[in-house]
Amino acid sequence: MKVIYGLGNPGGEYLFTRHNIGFMVVDMLSIRWGIPIKKKTRDVLYGRGTRQGIEVMLAKPYTYMNLSGRPLKGLAVDSHDLIVAHDDMDIPFGMIRIKTQDGTGGHKGLKSIIDNLGTDAFVRVRCGIGRPGEESDPIDYVLSEFKSDEEDTLKKEIEEAGDAIHLCVISGTVKAMNVYNRRDLDNPKT
Repeated sequence: MKVIYGLGNPGGEYLFTRHNIGFMVVDMLSIRWGIPIKKKTRDVLYGRGTRQGIEVMLAKPYTYMNLSGRPLKGLAVDSHDLIVAHDDMDIPFGMIRIKTQDGTGGHKGLKSIIDNLGTDAFVRVRCGIGRPGEESDPIDYVLSEFKSDEEDTLKKEIEEAGDAIHLCVISGTVKAMNVYNRRDLDNPKT
């Protein structure tokens, strides 16, 4: 079973923050694929279904970002079937990248996943949020809400991340990387 795991922080105060873009991607897929995310274990919200005959689970950790890896132990996930959607300050807002077996880039949610799985061999769908200005604190930035003038770009980015995840599930990660990583280089949105 493929597990699509969106990273974010639980609670209404974090709902529309940059750090929660992974949750937003999974929520959009829940609607698009008709897979409600209603089941809950102690540390994760999830829903199960199929996409073109492939079993999938959409999941969101019900822990804070720094503990995102802990719920994966309870789900007994094979790292090769894991696709993690998360925010990334090293990618311009509006762009996505797909990577496998890459470090954390300073992302504490990814660090927690690697620490708990004992491997970095999983797919990452990196959703660009851009960097704050030099005078801004990165922590304050990732916990800030998207601005109203960013909503159209945000919606497109979330949909593109969902399309990329769909391609990862149906056609494989290499195909998705060739399509989406190349697209970003050919058509930068910045």
